[in-house]
Amino acid sequence: MTTIISFLLIIYSLFLLVYSFFVMTRNNNSPQKSDIVTNKYCILIPARNESQVIEQLLISIEKQTEKISSKDVYIIVESKEDPTVEIVKKHNMNIIYRKDLTKKRKGYALDDAIKEIISKNKKYDAYFIFDADNILDKNYIKEMVNSIEDGYDIGISYRNTKNSSTLVAASSALTFSMINTIGNKLKSKYTNNLTISGTGYYIKGSLVEDWQGFPFNTLTEDYELTLYSTLNNLTTTYNEKAIFYDEQPDSFKVSMKQRTRWVKGYFEARKIYIKDIRRNLDYKDKNYGSKISTVIGVKPLIYLLIGVLLLVVSSLTINDITAFIKTLVIVLLLIYLELAGITYIIIKSEKDKLNLNVSKIKLTLYNPLFLLSYIPCLMISIFKRNLGWEEIKHNKKLVD
Repeated sequence: MTTIISFLLIIYSLFLLVYSFFVMTRNNNSPQKSDIVTNKYCILIPARNESQVIEQLLISIEKQTEKISSKDVYIIVESKEDPTVEIVKKHNMNIIYRKDLTKKRKGYALDDAIKEIISKNKKYDAYFIFDADNILDKNYIKEMVNSIEDGYDIGISYRNTKNSSTLVAASSALTFSMINTIGNKLKSKYTNNLTISGTGYYIKGSLVEDWQGFPFNTLTEDYELTLYSTLNNLTTTYNEKAIFYDEQPDSFKVSMKQRTRWVKGYFEARKIYIKDIRRNLDYKDKNYGSKISTVIGVKPLIYLLIGVLLLVVSSLTINDITAFIKTLVIVLLLIYLELAGITYIIIKSEKDKLNLNVSKIKLTLYNPLFLLSYIPCLMISIFKRNLGWEEIKHNKKLVD
C-alpha cells in the first residue's frame, strides 16, 4: 500500500508541474505603454551599519549613463552615529533616519523612507530599491528605463555576483540564476508575474503613491510583493540587460541562516495572500496562469519528496535491511545526479555572463548538496517559531 501511495504522489507531483507550465503559457497580462513619463526616478537603499560596502554602490550610481540626481537618492539608516552617514554626506545624497527601531525588517525601513518622501510632495515615475552591498553596471538605469517606458509596473534585473571564490558563494549565486535566468525569463516571455527576490528592482511611482508607503513587512518582503502583484494583476518584466552585482555569503553557516529565514518568510507571506488568490481564480482572468502557478507553489517538490521517502520506507517493510540500504543509495544517487544535471544546465545557460571564480566541475558536484540543504532549512523554519531578522555583515568589493 505504501508503494502505491508513493507512486501516486510522484505522478501527482509531475502532473502539477506539467499543468503549471501549461497554464503559464496561456497567460495574457501585458502592460499598457505609458504616455506620461517625466523621467524622474529615485533610489532607496536600506543601509544599517553598511559603511564597509555602501560607497561602491554610491559611486556606481554617480557613474550611470542615465543620470539620477543625488537629491533623488535616499539612504536609510538607524543612527546618526552610523559611519554610513558621513559617507552619504560626502556624496551629497539624502539620509533618512528610521522612526521605530523595534521594527527590524527591510520592509519597515522602506516604509519609513517612502512616507517621508511623499510627505514632501515629491513624485517619481519609479522607485528603485537596492541593498547597500549592491553595485550597478554603468548602463543599469538606462536599460531599466526601457522597461518603465514600456509600462511595466515592476521590473527586475540581472543579478550578478560580487564574490564567488567559494563554493558556497557560487552556489548561492546559482540559486538566483535558477530563479531569474531560468524561471523569470520564461515567466516574462508568457506575461506571468515574476518572482521578486532580494533587491535590484523598480516599482512604478503611481503604485507607491497609492500605497502611501511600503506595506510589505514579512521576513521576505520581496516574495510578499510577488504575491501582491499576482493577486492584483500587476505587470512585471525581467530585464537581463540591466545588470547589478550582489554579495553572496561565503560561510555555509551564514547561508543556512539566510535561507532558513527565506523559507520561513515564504510560508509567512503565503499565509497572508494565498486564500485571496485562490478565491480570485477565474479561467477567463488574463493573469490566470500566474495565479494557478502561485497557488501550486512548491507543492510538486514537496509531494515528490514525500513520495520518494515513502518509496524508500516501503522497501524496508517489504524486504530486508540490505534491500532498504540499496534502495536508499539508488534514490539518493538519482536525486544527486538530477540536481547535478540541473546545475550543469544553469551554468551552461549563463555561459560567461555570471561572475563565477570557482571550478565549474567542482561547482556542478557541490551545488546539489547545497540545494539539498534547503530540506533542513525547511525543518528548522517549521520547528523554530521565533525566527526573526538577523544582521548579515557585508564587506566584499567587486573584483574587476
